[in-house]
Amino acid sequence: MWTDVISIFLKSNCPLCQRPTGKVFCVDCTRQLQHCQLSDRHVRSTTEIPVFAWGIYGGALKRAIAALKYEKKSQIAQPLGFWLADAWLNLPSTSSQPIVIPIPLHATKLRDRGFNQAELLARSFCQMTGLKLRSQGLERTRQTVRQFELPANEREQNLVGAFHLGSDFRHRRPVRPVLILDDIYTTGATARSAAQTLRQEGIQVFGVVAIAATLKGKG
Repeated sequence: MWTDVISIFLKSNCPLCQRPTGKVFCVDCTRQLQHCQLSDRHVRSTTEIPVFAWGIYGGALKRAIAALKYEKKSQIAQPLGFWLADAWLNLPSTSSQPIVIPIPLHATKLRDRGFNQAELLARSFCQMTGLKLRSQGLERTRQTVRQFELPANEREQNLVGAFHLGSDFRHRRPVRPVLILDDIYTTGATARSAAQTLRQEGIQVFGVVAIAATLKGKG
């Protein structure tokens, strides 16, 4: 009896539906999120950067990412990062050991939000995959308009000069290729801008990994 009573107090509310749960998501929301998982997780950008995405950016997964970013439900990052890592480990090419770097936020947005969602996802992802994380591989030196507010043909221009090498790579370039991690992959403009910054400094880009991608990004 006392075990049942204690378990009630230990439960928290699901960040998506507010029902009590012993895990981050309740059983029903977990089921809905799993339905967003892509069967073919390879997405190719127009610049031939290999892109790997766990799920479709829609439905429960879109709600979860919005809650993570805009409702400051930071606990959401852990299971999403673990699911992404589990799918990554089942790839045939997982013998490669790239260094993981998250897409950074500008200092102003980081201060307002309190955390970088890509970094939280990357921490969970690296915890499970065993890959090395370099949170300061890149820095965002120019504040940009939010990408989803712009039409596709203006997104590239919005990111010109937005990224520079961060403190982790500024004085010592990585020997191994880097894997860029972001929460959402849509047109690929952010990933391409980050990759270009790294390549201009002689750093090899292994690819991009994201928890979600829009279907129109497949090609």
